Amino acid sequence: MAERNDMNTNPKIFVAGHNGMVGSAICRTLKRLGFESVITKTKNELDLTDQQQVRQFFEEERPTQVYLAAAKVGGIHANNTYPAEFIYTNLQIQTNVIDAAFRSCVKKLLFLGSSCIYPRLANQPMTEDQLLTGLLEETNEPYAIAKIAGIKMCESYNRQYGAEHGVDYRSVMPTNLYGPGDSYHPQNSHVVPALIRRFHEARLNGTKEVLIWGSGNPRREFLYVDDMAEASVFVMNLADEIYKTHTSARLSHINVGLGSDITIAQLAHQIGQVVGYQGSIAFDTSKPDGPPRKWMSSELINQLGWRPRFDLNAGLQLAYANFLERNL
Repeated sequence: MAERNDMNTNPKIFVAGHNGMVGSAICRTLKRLGFESVITKTKNELDLTDQQQVRQFFEEERPTQVYLAAAKVGGIHANNTYPAEFIYTNLQIQTNVIDAAFRSCVKKLLFLGSSCIYPRLANQPMTEDQLLTGLLEETNEPYAIAKIAGIKMCESYNRQYGAEHGVDYRSVMPTNLYGPGDSYHPQNSHVVPALIRRFHEARLNGTKEVLIWGSGNPRREFLYVDDMAEASVFVMNLADEIYKTHTSARLSHINVGLGSDITIAQLAHQIGQVVGYQGSIAFDTSKPDGPPRKWMSSELINQLGWRPRFDLNAGLQLAYANFLERNL
């Protein structure tokens, strides 16, 4: 990770979604690297779905960099239950922020997407050029469509306003993230926090068996959120000539992953060990699995000079420690 003196001097940075898992990690990383001028707003202070509020905020604050980490997120259950909310709310947030940033002369913006932008049956590992080459996974298609729109909106503003106005809006696509700030909601959380909570409660209650949704066969990749935050700051501050050399006007997003994947069954057993659960694990095959495999190619960002600091076991240990701090 580049140190503070390698980066832009004293930018005024707005982190949209600073209370979320990714946004809070970005704030921690910016502070650690010595960035002093960081703006944050709670939902009560700034409703990102309200276009007028967002435009007024940008006119008043005039940030020079924006990390767009705000989003409505959730796991399979939430995506299946609230598809209209997932597409509408995410389109509102990113459209309002990106356009207001441009209107107030923000030159640098980083949009955070998701690995679900890739086709359900994409070749593995998923490279950036597989975007829009096949059908999306049904269970999170509305969310994926919104994220694809965000990528294309950044590219479109670059194409139309880059040369004349110096607009440089970039996108990073994280794999499945976990860690401090994650949601541990019993129904609407992602797989890692959901399993941490279930195994923790099973251990406390002496439950002899934990039942996991699906077959356990799908393979997934997981990245500790502070690694994602460092990657975000890294990409935001890449020299323009380096970034443009390795991307193109209509294929500008960059994957960020751990570099290896694991089956859900293996993940469950590993989390059980981290938590100290001694019972058995079973799988409910009547529940949906989602895509058979989601493993992102991180070759591009690795070539550019970034690699994760935490392997899966180290990250899960840190995540569980944070869960205990928040819940005991």
